[in-house]
Amino acid sequence: MTEHAQYTPGPARGAHVEKDGERWTLVLVRELHHPPEKVWRAITQPEHLREWAPFDADGNLDAAGATVKLTTVGAPTPHVTETKVTRADAPHLLEYNWGGFDMRWQLEASGDGTRLTLWTNIDRRFIAMGAAGWHVCFDVLDRMLDGRPIGRTAGPDAMKVDGWQRLHAEYAKQFGIEMR
Repeated sequence: MTEHAQYTPGPARGAHVEKDGERWTLVLVRELHHPPEKVWRAITQPEHLREWAPFDADGNLDAAGATVKLTTVGAPTPHVTETKVTRADAPHLLEYNWGGFDMRWQLEASGDGTRLTLWTNIDRRFIAMGAAGWHVCFDVLDRMLDGRPIGRTAGPDAMKVDGWQRLHAEYAKQFGIEMR
């Protein structure tokens, strides 16, 4: 049995929603036991993103002005979005737009590690699902950084993980919305 098959996500945690009129922003915070420089590489370099993120990148996301194609993992048909990195302040802040949704990553030194915060605007109908999906991706990222990779688990694969429905329901309840 592989580690991937044994993986079960923990309880919903480290997420909240910010509302500005009809605009909803999902905010996820995760404490990682690695320095910001190592986490920065994991969120900006294609070879690392391929191990945990819900998209592939055809170039580095580590420079403002860089144009990169992001391809959604597990989409029924390839969904490719050209994105321009609007801000890259290594190893602290990264901003770009993915598929029409603004993404803002902040890395703060925290003890011996990094507090990683992601802000992403998202359709209200999918916010609990998005939180559960990013939760699983961040678990995979954490294990990859620890040198205990379990393999990318994003998109439809994340929904097959034992505990997905529970996690999705916990976020829906936490955000006060109905599950879809």
